[in-house]
Amino acid sequence: MPEWVDAGLWGLLGGAALVVGAAVAWFVRVPQAVVAGVMAFGSGVLVSAVAFDLMEEAAETGGLGPTAIGFLGGAVAYLGANAALARHGARHRKRSQGQQPSEEEQSGSGAAIAVGALLDGVPESVVLGIGLLGGGGVSLPVLAAVVISNVPEGLSSAAGMKRSGRSARYVFGVWGGIALASGLSALVGYAALGSASPEVIAVITALAAGAILTMIADTMIPEAFDHTRTWTGLITSLGFLVAFAIELA
Repeated sequence: MPEWVDAGLWGLLGGAALVVGAAVAWFVRVPQAVVAGVMAFGSGVLVSAVAFDLMEEAAETGGLGPTAIGFLGGAVAYLGANAALARHGARHRKRSQGQQPSEEEQSGSGAAIAVGALLDGVPESVVLGIGLLGGGGVSLPVLAAVVISNVPEGLSSAAGMKRSGRSARYVFGVWGGIALASGLSALVGYAALGSASPEVIAVITALAAGAILTMIADTMIPEAFDHTRTWTGLITSLGFLVAFAIELA
């Protein structure tokens, strides 16, 4: 099987975890404390992946300068895009309670939430595709981090969508579309950067890392803290430790 197809399938697998989380939220009444705890755990997993896979790999590939530029660029780009979407109703897209506005409360919020969810998922998928460059296999720690974190993301956000009155067609259309977009992002990440210089790959990898870390702090941790409170740090640390153990293994 061509490697570009592999890249797309790995990205699709990571994105499919969002659909799984959304399905759980739609058909099962999950206690808010459980949703928040899993969100905190997923945050820790992603932080570990950012530190020990993405940033370390970027620095080794292209050096500190390109890595720092990419990382800060990703953080600023995510911040700007997220601020724009927040003005249209997507600020609380990962929240499971009543924070998400309905279409009646804020026109266009449904589209903004969908675009915001796509914004959150694309950087993770791109780095899955980049990881296959050079003939290596997919990074299992990064893949595990994406899957483990995407389930609570999809669960929490879909629960909020359901509470705001959005239909099953909308909810599963959004997450199914994002799963497909994740596969396409991984495929494009592999195909477009196959002949790129190490410095360019380092910038793109670090850019994704900066966007992911900003997303964790801005959207995942607030939802977790709402219900886990003083336990948030411990649960996040456990997620970090699990991902670190996967990396060492």
